[in-house]
Amino acid sequence: MSDVSTENTMRERAGESRAKLWLLLGANRLVVTGAIAAAFFALFVLFGAVIYPPFRSTVTGSDTIGTMFSTMLSAVITGVTLVVTISQLVISQENGPLGDQHRRMSDTMDVRAFVGEVIGETTPSDPSTLLRKLIDATEARANELTESVADSDNETLRREVDEFTDSLTGNSEIVKDQLEDAEFGTFGVLFAALNFNYSWKIHQVERIRDKHGDDLNRKTRETLEELRTALSMFGPVREHVKTLYFQWALVDLSQLILYAAIPALLVAGGMLAFVKGQSFGGAVLGVSTILWIVGAAFTVTLIPFFLFVSYVLRVATVAKRTLAIGPVVLRDSEG
Repeated sequence: MSDVSTENTMRERAGESRAKLWLLLGANRLVVTGAIAAAFFALFVLFGAVIYPPFRSTVTGSDTIGTMFSTMLSAVITGVTLVVTISQLVISQENGPLGDQHRRMSDTMDVRAFVGEVIGETTPSDPSTLLRKLIDATEARANELTESVADSDNETLRREVDEFTDSLTGNSEIVKDQLEDAEFGTFGVLFAALNFNYSWKIHQVERIRDKHGDDLNRKTRETLEELRTALSMFGPVREHVKTLYFQWALVDLSQLILYAAIPALLVAGGMLAFVKGQSFGGAVLGVSTILWIVGAAFTVTLIPFFLFVSYVLRVATVAKRTLAIGPVVLRDSEG
């Protein structure tokens, strides 16, 4: 892979494993939450059965259950209140007086008008369609660029433009396929947009323009500028989609944590009222019954926290990969 072209997906460019990227970004957040909860429960039972065999006598001979679940009761209430409050504060930034809303609307319509000029048609209202149209525009201009330098005497220029166009076309086809069935509200739209490394492409357009300036005719210069404009518009549109997704995800997270908090509080209260100080005999699969009960109950009370972790993993990963807007590459990869 030369310095002109790049790999076609974010995973290939960053050198991340498929499993890691699936866990951080691609997987359904409820699936990730369930996996974390299952792993925690298994490790808790394993620790109590193998590493700390006196668990049963410790629980029945002291106030361990009372201490555990009275603490969790307070933690769940405090944590849920804090998360929901933070989410509402973030969302409240969208609120404002009539003048602010008018300016937001005016700015939005101005950008839509400019995007319409770039893509040559009415700006779509659907985010995935809008992103596809912008990618179509960059692909068309890249092909025009190839045609404009076909008769150039500069062999290096022709080779670099051909390689750049092939790389852009390959990248755009993969991203457009991913956007085809993606619906906003799911992570699919943003995940596909992350795969289109527009920043590196802008850098290459500027590099070709500056390096081969003396060998470019007027038509080629205009095509390069039009291609640069189309690529530049992808950045703010993607950031807008990202912002909307973050707000959507925060609302989902707040709702899910509220839903999960009810059984968590019920279980914590039940353990305090009915299980505290009780002695459970017998064993299941060679593990004492009380260990199964405490492990399951403790895991349920932690579900709101596991939900928070699963969503933050995705949001933090996306934020880290999109810290800069424009032709700035912050990680050790080609865009």
